[in-house]
Amino acid sequence: MGKRPIVRRRGRSPNFMAPTHRRVGPAKYPFLVKGERLDGTLIALHHDPGRGAPLAEIKLDDGRTFYTVAVESMYVGQRISIGWGSPLAVGNMLPLAEIPEGAIVSNVERKPGDGGALFRSSGNYATLVGKTDGTAILQNPKAKTFVIDTRALATIGVIAAGGRTEKPFLKAGVKRKLMRSKGRKYPIVRGVAMISVYHPHGGGRHQHVGGSTSVSRNTPPGAKVGLIAPRKTGRKKIRQLPE
Repeated sequence: MGKRPIVRRRGRSPNFMAPTHRRVGPAKYPFLVKGERLDGTLIALHHDPGRGAPLAEIKLDDGRTFYTVAVESMYVGQRISIGWGSPLAVGNMLPLAEIPEGAIVSNVERKPGDGGALFRSSGNYATLVGKTDGTAILQNPKAKTFVIDTRALATIGVIAAGGRTEKPFLKAGVKRKLMRSKGRKYPIVRGVAMISVYHPHGGGRHQHVGGSTSVSRNTPPGAKVGLIAPRKTGRKKIRQLPE
């Protein structure tokens, strides 16, 4: 009797769960009301497992502490300002309404008050290209534009640890540790490379499925692998234009 396919084991087995208990904490801005400004000090920089960029621990003057994604040139002991009326300096967190056009920002809130959701990966950033009628237009390095509410907070600067992905893993074990910290499936083995008791696509002398890989959405567990409920199958039909 073979093992269950990995798509079934992944749903329940703790072997595929990310070890989130080792993480430092959520990287979110503190909640602010309109017009409020908070000041604090960067007291530590942390490595967060499963995250490419370092985390900055900031202690506010009122005693509260929060974590945020660090940007380049941040240092321990730096004074940080958050909110309306903060000076335009690297590491400070301001609403988009008070950031001038052409500025480099990162860790931008998708909606005001969500704590930061966009441009948070290592080396990522966006350029503020314009503002109109309560919305700001941001452009990422791939020239994709985003329209965000000007009340959303953003950090001045580029996320730290840029160029991290340029270094090769060199060993499979190093990549396995990274995938384990993120809770991702690794290594990925093709179904046709397995024997038939381990996967519906397995078996046979050659590594070939031997038939259609499309399955119904109502297929029972264990056989629900391949192209699940595809919208289209087969070759595309080329329409002949009338002469």
